[in-house]
Amino acid sequence: MDDWTPRTRAIVAGRPHGPGEPLNTPIVATSTYEAGGDSVYARSDGTDTWAAFEEVVGSLEGGYATAYGSGVATLSAVLDSLPVGSTVAVPTFSYAVTRGALQHAQQLGRLTVTELEPTDTQAWLGCDADLLWLESPTNPTLDVMEIETIARGTRGRVVVDNTFATPLHQQPLSLGADIVVHSATKLIGGHSDLLLGVAVARDEAAGRDLREARTRLGSTPGALEAWLALRGLRTLPVRLAEQTRTAELLASRLSEHPHITKVRYPGFGMMVAFELPDADAADRVCAAVRLIRPATSLGGVESLIERRAWLPGEDRVPPGLIRFSVGLEDPEDLWQDLLTALG
Repeated sequence: MDDWTPRTRAIVAGRPHGPGEPLNTPIVATSTYEAGGDSVYARSDGTDTWAAFEEVVGSLEGGYATAYGSGVATLSAVLDSLPVGSTVAVPTFSYAVTRGALQHAQQLGRLTVTELEPTDTQAWLGCDADLLWLESPTNPTLDVMEIETIARGTRGRVVVDNTFATPLHQQPLSLGADIVVHSATKLIGGHSDLLLGVAVARDEAAGRDLREARTRLGSTPGALEAWLALRGLRTLPVRLAEQTRTAELLASRLSEHPHITKVRYPGFGMMVAFELPDADAADRVCAAVRLIRPATSLGGVESLIERRAWLPGEDRVPPGLIRFSVGLEDPEDLWQDLLTALG
């Protein structure tokens, strides 16, 4: 399977094999197993549905995957392994919930947190933190971090939030990172209908630690959610390719619009951010769209738009910045919707 492309592996990995086996992994809804077999209890031993989802993600990222009940549960499992007093570095512009969780741990005296500019690679290389939490592209400013340079030039454990890029655009483990995390709620699930997270470790021992953390914290995924995420993952390559084409087109057109002061697009993926002169102008655009939906979250088949600075913890984000999750609608329909709203 390793000689197949990611697009093929997304389709074929994690499927049952053998005469009479179902073509698709079924929803295994059980909490416990009859005594005498390899599995005893789902919280510690998992289910076939979880295992199939983890096999696909692990194949795409090149490591040992563990699924969790949400992206935040994944974050908690990674931080759970840190001894009290550990130091953590995180980008100044990154997912507000990640920074909020770290700040909470610091307030409790568990961790010491340092925030660094995402593109200041020298600051990251000079950082002596026990854990470096990278996010690339960053949320919502879409900065791209030099993952390989940082991962190979620092002593601390490197974790990369790969939610925006997905393993189809970058594989941080191959660049030297120790753990990759995803909010599978987003692009992996792809339909805005589930909550799920996943972490992928580069080595098997770290993978076992992540699985033990799931058991200890009880942050298990639901049977239906894991099955939906697995089904969504099968179509990720074709969804992301189409969304990326549309995002590239719209980013180019938005950059030429006279009302927009700045467009942020990393050159890949389906996330675009653009800025208007102030919060009022951005709010008017978000209220005026008809096809694009004003809502939090991203990565679904539908296009979503949001002025991010209104959220708690996003006070550093430019007040007129709009985060745009590009969906699968016709590009010209999306462009006309934006033109009307901007007008």
